[in-house]
Amino acid sequence: MAALLPAEWIKNWEKGGKNEFVQLCRVLSENRSHDSMGFRDIQQALYELAYHVVRGNLKHDQASNVLGDVIEFREDMPSILADVFCILDIETSCLEEKSKRDHFTQLVLACLYLVSDTVLKERLDPETLESLGLIKQSQQFNQKSVKIKTKLFYKQQKFNLLREENEGYAKLIAELGQDLSGNITSDLILENIKSLIGCFNLDPNRVLDIILEVYECRPEYDDFFVPLIESYMYMCEPQTLCHILGFKFKFYQDPSGETPSSLYRVAAVLLQHNLIDLEDLYVHLLPGDNAIIEEHKREIVEAKQIVRKLTMVVLSSEKTEEKEKEKEKEEEKTEKPPDNQKLGLLEALLKIGDWQHAQSIMDQMPPFYATSHKPIAIALCQLVHVTIEPLYRRVGVPKGAKGSPVSSLPNKRAPKQADSFEDLRKEVFNMLCYLGPHLSHDPILFAKVVRLGKAFMKEVGTMKKFVSDRVVKFQSDGSKQEDKEKMEILFSCLLSITDQVLLPSLSLMDCNACMSEELWGMFKTFPYQYRYRLYGQWKNETYNSHPLLVKVKAQTIDRAKYIMKRLTKENVKPSGRQIGKLSHSNPTILFDYILSQIQKYDNLITPVVDSLKYLTSLNYDVLAYCIIEALANPEKERMKHDDTTISSWLQSLASFCGAVFRKYPIELAGLLQYVANQLKAGKSFDLLILKEVVQKMAGIEITEEMTMEQLEAMTGGEQLKAEGGYFGQIRNTKKSSQRLKDALLDHDLALPLCLLMAQQRNGVIFQEGGEKHLKLVGKLYDQCHDTLVQFGGFLASNLSTEDYIKRVPSIDVLCNEFHTPHDAAFFLSRPMYAHHISSKYDELKKAEKGNKQQHKVHKYITSCELVMAPVHDAVISLHLPKVWDDISPQFYATFWSLTMYDLAVPHSSYDREVNKLKVQMKAIDDNQEMPPNKKKKEKERCTALQDKLLEEEKKQLEHVQRVLQRLKLEKDNWLLAKSTKNETITKFLQLCIFPRCIFSAIDAVYCAHFVELVHQQKTPNFSTLLCYDRVFSDIIYTVASCTENEASRYGRFLCCMLETVTRWHSDRVIYEKECGNYPGFLTILRATGFDGGNKADQLDYENFRHVVHKWHYKLTKASVHCLETGEYTHIRNILIVLTKILPWYPKVLNLGQALERRVHKICQEEKEKRPDLYALAMGYSGQLKSRKPFMIPENEFHHKDPPARNAVAATVQNGPGGAGMPTSLTINTVRLEEGTTEETDKLKEKSQGVVKVINKAVNATPKVTTSNGNSASNSKIIKEKDDKEKSGKEKDKEKKDKTPAATPEMKALGKDGKDKPKEERANKEEKAREIKEKTPKSDKEKEKVKKEEKASKEEKSKTVVTIVESKSTAEKEREKEPSRERDVAKEIKSKENAKGAEKMPVAGSLKSPVPRSETSESEREQKRRKVDTHSSPSHSSTVKDNINELKDSSAKDHSNSDREVPQDSTKRRKEENGTTGSSKHSKSESPSDSPRLNEKEKEKNKSKSSGKEKGDSIKAEKMEKSSSGSKKESRHDKEKTEKKEKRDSTGGKEEKKHHKSSDKHR
Repeated sequence: MAALLPAEWIKNWEKGGKNEFVQLCRVLSENRSHDSMGFRDIQQALYELAYHVVRGNLKHDQASNVLGDVIEFREDMPSILADVFCILDIETSCLEEKSKRDHFTQLVLACLYLVSDTVLKERLDPETLESLGLIKQSQQFNQKSVKIKTKLFYKQQKFNLLREENEGYAKLIAELGQDLSGNITSDLILENIKSLIGCFNLDPNRVLDIILEVYECRPEYDDFFVPLIESYMYMCEPQTLCHILGFKFKFYQDPSGETPSSLYRVAAVLLQHNLIDLEDLYVHLLPGDNAIIEEHKREIVEAKQIVRKLTMVVLSSEKTEEKEKEKEKEEEKTEKPPDNQKLGLLEALLKIGDWQHAQSIMDQMPPFYATSHKPIAIALCQLVHVTIEPLYRRVGVPKGAKGSPVSSLPNKRAPKQADSFEDLRKEVFNMLCYLGPHLSHDPILFAKVVRLGKAFMKEVGTMKKFVSDRVVKFQSDGSKQEDKEKMEILFSCLLSITDQVLLPSLSLMDCNACMSEELWGMFKTFPYQYRYRLYGQWKNETYNSHPLLVKVKAQTIDRAKYIMKRLTKENVKPSGRQIGKLSHSNPTILFDYILSQIQKYDNLITPVVDSLKYLTSLNYDVLAYCIIEALANPEKERMKHDDTTISSWLQSLASFCGAVFRKYPIELAGLLQYVANQLKAGKSFDLLILKEVVQKMAGIEITEEMTMEQLEAMTGGEQLKAEGGYFGQIRNTKKSSQRLKDALLDHDLALPLCLLMAQQRNGVIFQEGGEKHLKLVGKLYDQCHDTLVQFGGFLASNLSTEDYIKRVPSIDVLCNEFHTPHDAAFFLSRPMYAHHISSKYDELKKAEKGNKQQHKVHKYITSCELVMAPVHDAVISLHLPKVWDDISPQFYATFWSLTMYDLAVPHSSYDREVNKLKVQMKAIDDNQEMPPNKKKKEKERCTALQDKLLEEEKKQLEHVQRVLQRLKLEKDNWLLAKSTKNETITKFLQLCIFPRCIFSAIDAVYCAHFVELVHQQKTPNFSTLLCYDRVFSDIIYTVASCTENEASRYGRFLCCMLETVTRWHSDRVIYEKECGNYPGFLTILRATGFDGGNKADQLDYENFRHVVHKWHYKLTKASVHCLETGEYTHIRNILIVLTKILPWYPKVLNLGQALERRVHKICQEEKEKRPDLYALAMGYSGQLKSRKPFMIPENEFHHKDPPARNAVAATVQNGPGGAGMPTSLTINTVRLEEGTTEETDKLKEKSQGVVKVINKAVNATPKVTTSNGNSASNSKIIKEKDDKEKSGKEKDKEKKDKTPAATPEMKALGKDGKDKPKEERANKEEKAREIKEKTPKSDKEKEKVKKEEKASKEEKSKTVVTIVESKSTAEKEREKEPSRERDVAKEIKSKENAKGAEKMPVAGSLKSPVPRSETSESEREQKRRKVDTHSSPSHSSTVKDNINELKDSSAKDHSNSDREVPQDSTKRRKEENGTTGSSKHSKSESPSDSPRLNEKEKEKNKSKSSGKEKGDSIKAEKMEKSSSGSKKESRHDKEKTEKKEKRDSTGGKEEKKHHKSSDKHR
């Protein structure tokens, strides 16, 4: 602050400084009215003046003079001056310079006349006063001031005790205690009290205390005392009342003291009327907040200790000690706890309805600490009762219940009672939240709250309906929107209350089933998502929030362990009651434990399911939640440690799921949604649950173990399915399947689940299959597929037509938009088509009432066309346009939309079930013990069932007839065969048969039946032979790519196909009737427009038997190949397939033995390594042995007697004689075979592996054929002829290429040429040999040979690639195959050459080798000589003669061959194989002989040039296709063949090209 007194004024004090100072003070004094700054400025001016004196700049008398002038300017100037002196006194007393202190003293002495002594004595130090002479001694002065102060402040004048003024206080008490019922008011009494205080000089505080005492004793007079105290307080200080109350509470704070409830009540009323502040009173109450928090923590720790004790395993010796300790602790605890005044006050506040203050007190304490004391909980419950009373009376009371009304609180300051749900939100919900789990003390209130919740949900429901109705009409209706928002807020409050109050309280109630049911009444109105959320909170969080709940949880688990240890099938009822009792209060904890036990011990499932019958509805719902939570447990592995099977805990849970959901009315939506969510996430493990649930609830089983009888029953109507189709009797599934259906439809899960499963089926392989074991991937794939089939079956049989059609989209949408695989899409759509057609048919029937069968059929066909036309259009988008060149969309849709029910009536199944019922009825009649009324009932049931079955059979019969009529009309447009018939068969197998035959067991049967049906319908362009041939020829790839269940279904399909073939094979009459004139058995595959088909083009019976033998042979070879791979999948699948086809295969003894040996080897190899394969192999082996007596030798299976041979001879006339002859039977059969092998050829070009398989098959053939073959002629002849034949064939080919008959089939034939040369060469060579005996060779023929060689060179370029491939693969195969097989192959080749002319080449490669007579040695020699001189192929003109000669010679052959051959063959064997053996060895050996191979043989064979090996394999294949074999062969022939083969190998590729081209020609 700037100095007010400049230094110039001091210097020139006398001249002008003094006046200036006086002037300044005057100015400052005049400004005092404006602001307080003037006062400070004057202080500063005076201080600066005095300070100049102290420093010696100014004399003290000068200063005192000027101060004398200034003192008059203000009244308080002396006081200001005294202040200045006080400041300087302090400052100067601290200074060490004595002169300054002296200046100060002189200044004060000079100014004593201006300031009074009294003011100075007040303000200056006693020492300073002494030095100024104002007091004598400073010490005495101090003592005197202390005495005065004590007297003033601390001396009490009067004690104010009652006895001192007993009359006054007595009158006061009489005044307050009088009868207040009259017109006495508090104002009147207050006047009297004032008089008494004045008269008797009573202490007002004491009077107030007495008023409070009297009020405590007369609590009913609130209306009198409260106004009295309120009025009285105007005379006291505000804090007085609070202090007096605090003093009263203090009085009771001894450890033994107990505060009376009356005092709490008075304090509460005063608080409610705001006469005191809670903060002021709260500090007077004990215990302190810190002590309360400590106590709460201690309770939590104790609770945790109790839990630990319960979960610990305590040995029996320790148990007794533990119990004693616990008893001691409990005794200590029973000592009375000190009084908690805060809780007492809280209780009183709640009782009078002062919720605001009560809430404040509770907020100071840990959560639920206050309400954990029962009196407080009950007081709060009572307050809630009162508050909700009007609303409860209006909406909550159940019909017919009277209830006891609750009277409202007398005071007006209590919370307002609730009249609407909105009011509940203001106070009641808050009160309930403070109650928490302790609502359990008042079950009645619990029920009331729940009923209010129920009523609210009901209102919400009507509100929603109302809003949805009104929104359309009043778009701008804002109030409705507000109401909706209010409702949402209330709903969320209700959920919070349920979570924080209702469920925890239920846990603390002692098994109150009624409350559980009440609560379910409200819960069932919530969507399951909310319910499950609540259960989750209850289970995982609530129990940890409060010490009491922690204890309850531990006790529940302890009790659950006790019950579960003792639960068995025998004591289900008592244990069930205990479980029920325990579940009413703590279901989540109990079920969690039970489920954990089920996951460990699956034998508990049945007793647990049975014992759950005493549960409440709420508990069932909680159980559903607990199951889902257990399933979704992220810590559990879903597969076993070996990664090949699904974990047992998951299997147990799934099984439990199915059983419990079927038996009890539990809501399924959550579980189904869980499965759908898992599928969406690409996880298919949990489909196991869906599978179990559908199986148990709907009674729809999916099993691969069905017997053929069951399968047959499954092709009938619903009643037959139920009676004969399932393993268990499916009873009482009506209700449970209805529940399942409702759950699916209500939550729109039916179609999504189907689509997700269909998509996931492939997802299993590509998404889940990455790191998983192949076996597990297969299992998951099967599970996914089976569940889809089962679930689809459930929907088809349980959904109404409208529901189904409404939900399933059209086939193109399913496939193209939802990416559903075609088989699954048709599976889902099939019931829809059936429904559609039947409903349309019914409509048409009603429209016109013509009863004639024809009319009915016509209507049926019309309805089919109406329904299927859009489907035909829709399927076109499913495949490439090229596909529809061969098969029509109509055929495709027809195949996929029909079922076994449409194709055939299972009469035998119907008869079987009807007979069963008749037997039952007879048994009922014979039963003497059964009461008559029960007899009657049972008989009625059986009769009704029988009638139903018969009716159903009739209905199905009519239906099947209609379907067959429809197919008859459609069939001509089915197969278009714009490319080739072979291609048509390919498409048919690829797009129809193969996908569907592995879809389900019934579909497998359906596919086989459908093929037969297409054949029976004489469908144009359908070659039955080709179809069957393709099915049986290459099963390796299909078998290898199946899962376990698919293999089983594929086996069923093959079984049914074999059944048909076996039926035709068994009897000529059947064959002639069912196949004789059918286009499916034409052996000439002409261009589509050609209408030929004379009898000669049909495959005759005996040749068909050869073909069947070939198929059996192919099956054997494929089986052996699979068994030898060592691959798990190959072995498992082929064993499954073989088991399924056992009734019809193997039929031939040597094939059966071959299989038996190989399977036996598997048994030995896999016993330790792969026990599941071992079990399969052992099972099959046993069954195979039991079939052995029914097997027949090969010659019985397809032996030709002489008459048959004549038939063959007759047909030969149509056959090709030479190069220029027209196409006929031989070529056509060959072509037919080419069709069948076309697919393999394509595969050959694609992959090496395929060729291996074919070659294996080829190499294996000779073994079989050796048993019955002809003896062959000299190998020299063969050699010579080989070359000629080649050239002849080349020429043939050239000519044929020019002929107009080169239809697509023939082109296809050309493609396949490479498969055939050997067989055909063999046939031609034999013919040539026969002819040479009669006709000398001409020069023309030599020329012909040369021309053909030229032609063969031209062909060379075309065939290089395929031959190279076949060579390499053949080589590989050769290395694998044992030498014995190879040698036998050679033998047969030479035999075949000898045999060709005699044996008609009719069967082409479709035939397997046939027994033939052998030529005697001498004849052979003759022939050899003749052949040496001639080298030209025969002409057709000589064919007849040759055959006749053959016939003649055959008789001789039989007599000589047996004697001659054995020696030769033995020698040959020695040379070739290095083994000695009799003629037996040369008989049929099966493909499984390979293990017998020894190394030397292998080496020997390998050492031959690779070219030779290639040649061998191709020849062997040709041999297999040429249709006969011979028993024995001369060593001489063998040697020649070897030489020839060596020569062939040098020719290498070229020779093969010759073969191919000649074959094409043929």
